[in-house]
Amino acid sequence: MSRSCVAVIFGGCSSEHEVSCVSVQTIIRAINPEKYDIILIGITKEGRWLKAESLEDIATGTWYHSKVRAMIVPDREIHGVMLCEEGKTPSFVKVDTAFPVLHGLNGEDGTIQGLFELAGIPYVGCGIFASAAGMDKFYTKIVAALTGVRQAAYTPIIAEKFMENMDKYLDRVEEERTYPVFVKPSRAGSSQGVSKAHNREELKEAILLAAKHDRKILVEETIVGREIECAVLGTSFDAQASGVGEVLAGDEFYTYEAKYSNPESKTVIDPEMNPETTEEIRRYAVKIFKVLDGFGLARVDFFVCEDGSVVFNEINTLPGFTSISMYPMLWEARGINREELVDRLISMALERK
Repeated sequence: MSRSCVAVIFGGCSSEHEVSCVSVQTIIRAINPEKYDIILIGITKEGRWLKAESLEDIATGTWYHSKVRAMIVPDREIHGVMLCEEGKTPSFVKVDTAFPVLHGLNGEDGTIQGLFELAGIPYVGCGIFASAAGMDKFYTKIVAALTGVRQAAYTPIIAEKFMENMDKYLDRVEEERTYPVFVKPSRAGSSQGVSKAHNREELKEAILLAAKHDRKILVEETIVGREIECAVLGTSFDAQASGVGEVLAGDEFYTYEAKYSNPESKTVIDPEMNPETTEEIRRYAVKIFKVLDGFGLARVDFFVCEDGSVVFNEINTLPGFTSISMYPMLWEARGINREELVDRLISMALERK
């Protein structure tokens, strides 16, 4: 049986660069070397595309000093990667599929997916529309509303408009929402730029912080409840939901620091919960994945309120694969280990039309 070549792409220009560099190490270890050849491409924060030679190269950070540029070429005849080293003739490597391990902007928002489409290279994960809509919380809400699943009420704000007349928009939020509120950039992952505001001054500062990450900002009602996550695997025709996991944040909410730096933060797989609520979450997760035209993988996040009602929070179309990431742990609890999970994702990509 001939071996397939997988281009694994990591790093990126987003604020989640470091998380990507951790996720990719888990994925590389899980790829079966007897089935697949791997070419590793790291994107620096400045946007340079470099060839990494090994897992150790990524773990130590020496890939940042690579002398070989490695770029996906949109020319479909090449169907792969161009390698360029100063003073040498460029060479080309044909790849069968791409595995973008890129979180956040330019990696999870349809941008790089568009490049793969141009190049005619099948790829792991959601397509252009699902990636773009899933990354943009404003449009996620619009599309997910078609399912009828309850979501947090919100007030949208455009950053440049806010700068022109801050009091006007602060007044509007105070008319529509009740403190405390959550302020979120529309397109930023891992809770980057997200904060909780308890009064007008905090609201102003929270909007200014969010504006550093995106021009579109959402001010959401605070939902008090347990933070529950569900993993989805498959296509928009045959998606399957895992069990559920609970996030126990070591901070007031699950901030970037709480996720990756606070030892008090914990995740619990299959927490105690009404079985009917668990099944409702699993149904909703698949429903939202399908309405977004998901493909491959996604993690769908919810709140479960004290009265047992379920509220959709957000979808992550390229969830983390670190040692503490919920997505692979949820499937492991269902008997699918990381090696099998990664193999399924690559197989789905190879069959993609």
